[in-house]
Formats: sequence, structure tokens, C-alpha cells
Amino acid sequence: MVARIATVAFLGLEARPVDVQVQLAGGMPAFTIVGLPDKAVAESRERVRAAIAAVGLALPPKRITVNLSPADLPKEGSHYDLPIALGLMTAMGVFEPDDFVGYAVVGELALDARLEPVPGVLLAALHASARDLGLVCPAIQGGEAAWAGRSDVLAPGGLIELMNHVKGAHPIPPPEPTATDDHSHGPDLGEVRGQESAKRALEVAAAGGHNLLMIGPPGSGKSMLASCLPRLLPPLSPEEALAVSMVRSVSGPAAGSPMTRARPFRAPHHSASMPALVGGGLKARPGEVSLAHLGVLFLDELPEFGRQALDSLRQPLETGTAVVARANAHVTYPASVQLVAAMNPCRCGFLDDPARACSRAPKCAVDYQAKLSGPLLDRIDLHVHVPEVLATDLMNAEPGEPTTAVAARVAEARARQRERYPLAGAPGSTPHTNASAPHDQIEAHLALSPDALTLLGRAAEQLRLSARGFQRLKRLSRSIADLANSDEILPTHMAEAISYRQVAPRN
Repeated sequence: MVARIATVAFLGLEARPVDVQVQLAGGMPAFTIVGLPDKAVAESRERVRAAIAAVGLALPPKRITVNLSPADLPKEGSHYDLPIALGLMTAMGVFEPDDFVGYAVVGELALDARLEPVPGVLLAALHASARDLGLVCPAIQGGEAAWAGRSDVLAPGGLIELMNHVKGAHPIPPPEPTATDDHSHGPDLGEVRGQESAKRALEVAAAGGHNLLMIGPPGSGKSMLASCLPRLLPPLSPEEALAVSMVRSVSGPAAGSPMTRARPFRAPHHSASMPALVGGGLKARPGEVSLAHLGVLFLDELPEFGRQALDSLRQPLETGTAVVARANAHVTYPASVQLVAAMNPCRCGFLDDPARACSRAPKCAVDYQAKLSGPLLDRIDLHVHVPEVLATDLMNAEPGEPTTAVAARVAEARARQRERYPLAGAPGSTPHTNASAPHDQIEAHLALSPDALTLLGRAAEQLRLSARGFQRLKRLSRSIADLANSDEILPTHMAEAISYRQVAPRN
């Protein structure tokens, strides 16, 4: 007899069906797993052996063969422990052959037969739901699986609890969907003293989904301004929250963490490698640009990042996807992010202060800024200088406009864009903003006044804008007009957009 248990294999954000086949045969005792298992799957033999012993059973002295079908699909991860154990216990007669028909099974076994959390439960639940299957998963992740919707979720804490449920002794109640966290965390914009021009640039960036670069001396508030941005953005829709949670699930989030409708905010250290930023590694995991999907990717000390790592962001910023191509994997992760970057004008940071600037100025600034490639800077719509804030300004400045007031204006501008651009693509796609709308749609709604068009042409010639920069300047002016509740782009809107659009950081 061959016992069969259904489970899944993960390839990027795709879950593929896997049939776990367990056979007990005569011969010398052995426990063999075949079907391209990785090290974690191969080691499941010892975890399964110990967990079965922990519930008072012993493996039969037979030849045990576990086949993970299809055999040519690589199997990675510890979530195969539970389906292997259930298949083995079915072959031993502990469970009936049809006890787990209609279920996909994922879970890692501890040596005492408890179930440990595993990455990808949300993807497995969506896959099971699409195939009209239920899902068996660890209890701590039952709420995550139930949040996916239609499938029947069975979330035991361990093998004994699962056995009692199947035998009818102690049924396991269905888990409740994990509560959603609707609140973004971070400072309030009203706590930022001064920096009115930078706060205005932050509002424009939030309104249209534009990339932003802040340049200023140390301690001028660049990082604090960036951390205010998520609270200015509208909360994720249920479809967007599901898309964000799928990326978090496959990357191995903390078990039991709530679903969230707050925009992601990722701030990797400047020592991050190219695979850490765009994804990759041995198992082609998502990188920071995908973990920030539909949210904010903040790169502080921008020139300190490796140039190769920074330039690897050019394609995701342009297309909204990160393609990870490796010899053993080729996966695509979503990467629709809003890039916010901060940098000092030079290595010492005090280029604009003759009393503190280093003796190599301005060559110091030229060398420092040369670490950033032109194509990357061309993808950043707003370049804003953040000057030093004096102690007297901090003591005398009145509290600024709170986040709630600015967020209300941003929400109104985003609402105009939702009405303007039809949502196209798969379910869960992000609504288009001025920064991301297709070219034909943005062109149909620009409504440039004659004077604004003349100003745009002069700016393109004097700033020597590329075709990309020219188009991005029009999109930026559209966002400024939306904030002003104007259907037409006026010269004042275009002039403000031009003031943000620089070909290089200030030096």
C-alpha cells in the first residue's frame, strides 16, 4: 500500500502541488526520501522519527520510501515534515487512507511532536482554496491561513492533538482570521520643526507615489522625514494587504504576526548586498525591494551603498517587479515601491558650511556624489535640499502641521487618481498613481495649460532632461495640480515641479 498526502512546493510567490507518497516494504530497515529534497527535507527523517516516538509509536522494521512527486521539482524547506509523518502514520495504520483526502498539509515537527511555524502558510492556504482543498497547518499560523478565505483550516498544536481530532475525541475548533493592524507606526509630521520645503516635497511624493531624494547635512531631519511618509499614505486595500502578506509569508515572517493594512517601510543598512536588496541567494528569497512592495523603501546614506547594489534597483523601480534569475531558479517578485533616499552633500556632510567643510571641498562633494549613477538619479522625481536646523529654530518654532491634516490632502489627491486611472491587471494589483500610470492614461489627463507647456519646454532644454526625465516631470506636475484640486496644470504647478527636478544632487 502507498499512502498519499498532498502538500505544496514554493517557487517565488507560486505554490505548486506536491504529492507525498509513502511506502512500507520488506527488506533491510531503511528510511529514504527521494524527489530532489534539499538538506532541510532530508533531515526530516530524524525529526519525523523522534516525533512519532514522542506520541508512543515506533517505526516498523521495514524499508520506508518517501517519494516527493513530481520528482523533477526541487523541494526546499521544513514544511514537508508533517505531510511525511502523516503519510507514514497512514501507511502504519494509525490513520485511515481517506482521513486527509481533501487537505493540503504543511508544518515542521519538533522532537516532542509539537508543530512549529513555517514560511509560506498564506500561499499554501490560497493554493488550497483555489483547488477546493482544506489546509492543515501549525496552530500558531491558523489565523494567517484562515485570513486567506474559503478553505477549511485545521490548525493543531501537535501530532497528538491532530490524532485526537481525527479520531473524534477532541475536535479542533476552526481558527479565527488574524486581526488586521490598520495603523502605521512612526513619528508625526508635526514633530518636525522647520524644513517646510522638505515637508512640502514629502507631501507631493505621497500624493503621486513619486521617488524622493533628500540631500542635507547630518542631523537635519532627513531620516525623521522619511519615517513620516508611511502615515501620509492611504492604508492598503484588502487586496493590497493580501499581496503584501504573501511576500511576508514566503520570506518567513514572525509567526502569529497580525495582518496589516499599514504600508510597509523597509530601511536596509548601507552594507546590504545586491541579493539582499533585489532578492536572490541560494533559495531565491525576496529582497528588500519586494518586502517593501506597495510601501516605502528608505535608503539612508545613499552613496554608501555599493554601486552595483544600487544600480540593481533600476529595473525594479521602472517595472515594479524584481526578477531573480539563478541557475536553479527563475522567479519574479512584486516590487512596486516608493523609493525615498537620503544623503549628505559630501563625506564630511558640511559642504555648505565653510567653517566646518573639509579642506578638499568641493572636490570631496564631486567624488562622493559620483558614486550615484545618472540612470538611477533620473528615476528619482524629487530632489530636495534639507538645510541645517539651528538650535534657536528648534526652541522657537511652533509645532508644524500634523500628519492627519497632510494625509487628508494626500487622500483627496489619491482619490482623484483612482477615478482617473482604471485599475488593470490581476486581482490585488495596486491602483495606479500619477507616477505609475501607463503612458497613454497619463497623457490623456495631463491638461497642460499653454503657459505651463511653454515652461516645460524651456526647462527640458535648459536642464537637458532625458526622455524619461521629461515624462516624469509632467507626472510630477500632475500630482502638484491634484493637491491643488486643479483639473488643469498651471504654470505655478509646473514651476514647482521643475524646482524639484534636478539632474544631480546639489553641490
